[in-house]
Amino acid sequence: MSDAAAEKAIDLSSSEYYINRELSHLQFNIRVLEQALDDSYPLLERLFFLCIFSKNLDEFYEVRVANLTQQLTFAREQTGADGMHPQQVLSSIHALCSATVERQYEILNDTLLPALEKENIHFLRRADWSEDQRSWVRAYFEDSIQPLISPIGLDPSHPFPRLVNKSLNFIVALEGKDAFGRETGLALIPAPRSLPRIIRVPDDITKGGDNFIFLSSMIHEYADELFPGMTVKGCYQFRVTRNADLEIDHDDTADLASALEDELHSRNFGEEMRLEVADNCPEELANFLLKQFTLDTTDLYRVNGPVNLGRLIEVISQISRPDLQYTPFTPGLPKNINFNKSIFESIRDKDTLLLHPFESFTPVVDLLREAAKDPNVRAIKQTLYRTGAKSEIVNALVDAARNGKEVTVVIELRARFDEEENLYLANRLQEAGAVVVYGVVGYKTHAKMMLIVRKEGDKYKRYVHLGTGNYHAGNARAYTDYSFLTGDDSIGEDVHKVFQQLTGMGEALRIKKLFHAPFTLHKKLIELVDRERSHAEAGKPSLIRMKANGLTEPKLIRALYKASQAGVKVELIIRGMCCLRPGVEGVSENIRVRSIIGRFLEHSRVYYFLNNGKDEIYAGSADLMERNLLRRVETAFPIETSKLKERMKSELEVYMLDNCQAWDLQPDGSYIRAQPAEGEDMVKAQAILLETLAASSS
Repeated sequence: MSDAAAEKAIDLSSSEYYINRELSHLQFNIRVLEQALDDSYPLLERLFFLCIFSKNLDEFYEVRVANLTQQLTFAREQTGADGMHPQQVLSSIHALCSATVERQYEILNDTLLPALEKENIHFLRRADWSEDQRSWVRAYFEDSIQPLISPIGLDPSHPFPRLVNKSLNFIVALEGKDAFGRETGLALIPAPRSLPRIIRVPDDITKGGDNFIFLSSMIHEYADELFPGMTVKGCYQFRVTRNADLEIDHDDTADLASALEDELHSRNFGEEMRLEVADNCPEELANFLLKQFTLDTTDLYRVNGPVNLGRLIEVISQISRPDLQYTPFTPGLPKNINFNKSIFESIRDKDTLLLHPFESFTPVVDLLREAAKDPNVRAIKQTLYRTGAKSEIVNALVDAARNGKEVTVVIELRARFDEEENLYLANRLQEAGAVVVYGVVGYKTHAKMMLIVRKEGDKYKRYVHLGTGNYHAGNARAYTDYSFLTGDDSIGEDVHKVFQQLTGMGEALRIKKLFHAPFTLHKKLIELVDRERSHAEAGKPSLIRMKANGLTEPKLIRALYKASQAGVKVELIIRGMCCLRPGVEGVSENIRVRSIIGRFLEHSRVYYFLNNGKDEIYAGSADLMERNLLRRVETAFPIETSKLKERMKSELEVYMLDNCQAWDLQPDGSYIRAQPAEGEDMVKAQAILLETLAASSS
């Protein structure tokens, strides 16, 4: 059989060529956890990675496991390209999570806590409290904890309460009778949600260093005082994780904001997904809790430590140890922008590309601030997805509206876990006089666009900012994202048309330069992949490089498989979930997939095609996933000037050369961390970009 015939004989839709997206997502979380063991990071940053793993896993259960469970509950099972039934996926998740959570607590107890002890940072156990510390804890308990606690005895008139999602609680085994003669034997202590979970001990009652006590330790110590006259036989912490994904029936919703406000109230009391208990909790009590939450033993996690390690992140800001944290740096500023003049002059005829956080987000904010005050600016249009409660961007939009500009803001109310904040921002902007719309029903607005219309002479000139990340100054210091500032007339017209479609109604408008989901982006990306395949088949140079947070869309994956079969070299930098299986003989030998995990969260989306030496590069807001390409409003913008193309190509190249913080995806779905070969220099992409682009570090 010829090679061509063999390729035709391979069914690229076969489930064997696809990795399950949920299990791939878990692999990303595991890579995050592994950073806690990397002693090349400062110690407090390693603790940070451990905490982030906890927070990521919480969200994974709140959203992804919840979705799979609901599919089974309502007989709506969906089998993806990988062919795994939801029940199979859940079984694999439980097995993988069980082993990984156990490893997480081993890392905490056996590695991080001893290392912190050596640095004079202590988490004091009850058995180690000095007399002075014990007296202080008692006073804190009596003054700050006991007045807020409402212990709940469990009996027929006090049924098991509905506990808040991820809240800290204790189940207490009691002996004796209370004042009313009841002898139930069980009670609950919900920890006050207003109190910190970790309390710093005053320096004057310690022997120096940083000393902390867990709230749970204080409640354990004095639990018996909450049940006078009775004997506490055991007190065990636990928490339950619930379905926190909001469901809104768009077909039966007249007012999205009102419907969302109603749903937010119920988020804390969704269906139970996971139970975490202290590892010394007796089996009969753990089974009692499982029964109350209608959970199975596979949903139970026994942990050797606090049930919510994510809250450990609170202590990092309370410890002043610069030697145990990343060296601060000052983001760079673009040389082509003259900050002593109008920013409009700088970007009118010359495109500006910024890579955050190595380069500052300030020019984006400054552009909007200047527009808010400039008497020649007549209109500003902006999309907001995740922005932040104290956003400088929102402040500038409010100022612009109050200054009489025509301000239109498309706020995506359904940005998961930011819904409440976005409702607040929407109200604030409306009160200032801005026109606020919520995008298109059924399609999240995920595009990152700013359009400024300025009167120059007798004409209107459009200025545009397009980005791969959110308009969030905090994220711009922690996420890698591109910003693109331009006065290009065609791009300005395209962005204007996208806003027309978002705020008005009508047929899809013809757009010249941008790719636009859900209309053209998916189709165009596949066309560009197919073009590289055609070049390879014709013996011409070919190369595809794509960088994104996720790759799951089956049609695009099949197009990449076909390109690989034709000999195209395909290099994919996919931070998180990836359903493509690289290195499969006859299918994907020419495809390499790597994930970069480092100081900054890789978030930029870039699509590069060699195009027989006539490079084409696009950056945008969309990951390579079904939801982004088919069910969201997204934009991808071209990088057209040769200087900016060369720059972006070199920045992609450094990610492919990384041999320290890169993880290479294997055909079986596992990842192997890259290591420098003997005698080879260490290459850390983020460190190189920081050195190259940032103004300084100190």
